[in-house]
Amino acid sequence: MIDHAVLEAAADEVVLDVDVRARFGDFDLQARFTAPGGLTALFGRSGVGKTSLINLLAGLARPIAGHIRVGDVALFDAAASIDLPPEKRRVGYVFQDGRLFPHLNVSRNLTYGMNRVPPAERHHGFAQAVELLELGGLLERRPAGLSGGEKQRVAIGRALLASPRLLLMDEPLSALDAARKNEIMPFIERLRDEMRVPIVYVSHALDDVVRLADIMVILSDGRVVASGEVEDVMSRLDLRPLTGRYEAGAVLAAVVIGDDRESELTELSFGAGNLWVPSLDLPRGAPLRVRIRARDVSLSLSKPEDSSVLNIFRGTVISVEDSDGPYADVLINIGAPLIARITRKSLNRLAIGPGKTVYASVKASAIDRRSVGLGGTRRRRH
Repeated sequence: MIDHAVLEAAADEVVLDVDVRARFGDFDLQARFTAPGGLTALFGRSGVGKTSLINLLAGLARPIAGHIRVGDVALFDAAASIDLPPEKRRVGYVFQDGRLFPHLNVSRNLTYGMNRVPPAERHHGFAQAVELLELGGLLERRPAGLSGGEKQRVAIGRALLASPRLLLMDEPLSALDAARKNEIMPFIERLRDEMRVPIVYVSHALDDVVRLADIMVILSDGRVVASGEVEDVMSRLDLRPLTGRYEAGAVLAAVVIGDDRESELTELSFGAGNLWVPSLDLPRGAPLRVRIRARDVSLSLSKPEDSSVLNIFRGTVISVEDSDGPYADVLINIGAPLIARITRKSLNRLAIGPGKTVYASVKASAIDRRSVGLGGTRRRRH
């Protein structure tokens, strides 16, 4: 179960403090960010330095300057001449392909790291990890007989049972098809919410980041260009070239307030209003994060009447990010940030600009399951 007292006590505590510089051949990496507990996502295109950065955290590569701290433990500090070797850092690492020992069954794969931790220093029990990851029926099987999703669950369990002070996950879903990816995503959510281990999660898939992350760190050309809570980072129009123009959109923090079972819809509250989405099998009060893509938002100057759209919000235009193409992105305050992508022709015809009052329409059917994730540890603290 989630320890709410611990989460609340850690609300303002910086668990991960990174400020490093390193060189990899001709590639120069400089990264500086801090993050509390929960899951921190390193996001960016291939080749921007995400894997290089977590290899620095793991001790598999060495910075030339700076520091890496987890809580009050320095893993690396150039000024203090501290550079703990990988085996002393107590950092768990989950790779893209799992990297299980093929000659060991699941049970022995799981206990491989645990057996190297003194009993008094073990944070998680075998039974606890098996239950969390639903591995009970797999314990006697060998990796060759597991699906891709099952292998990754075992790999996560093995890393967790090594009682890490920090868990690194390097694109753990990238090798899985959509079905296996959807199978393992809830386990990562549970790991984030229940196990109280700070996680650094590498991904170039925005859907995964929005669903899983508490903190989002965007890298470009070896530099951190933005970091902060997912909702704040995703509302920045200036980051569209890095987050993807086609995928641009805002993220709302919401809670479940009820269901319309006859219509198979769920009603959410995001503080400034209510939002209807396709039915979710979640209890009232469950915290959620909902991504609304800019391309799914339309604007009008008066409130639409007799419309099939269930979600209509009155708001004020904050800013407009124009482009050389046919579209413009409009940032609107509806009590929370919302982004609409409209044509430049419509922008000019409606004379939309900062300060303008508009009505934003969002179809419930546009919000699919991939757009909704549990709210994360930070959302549970608010």
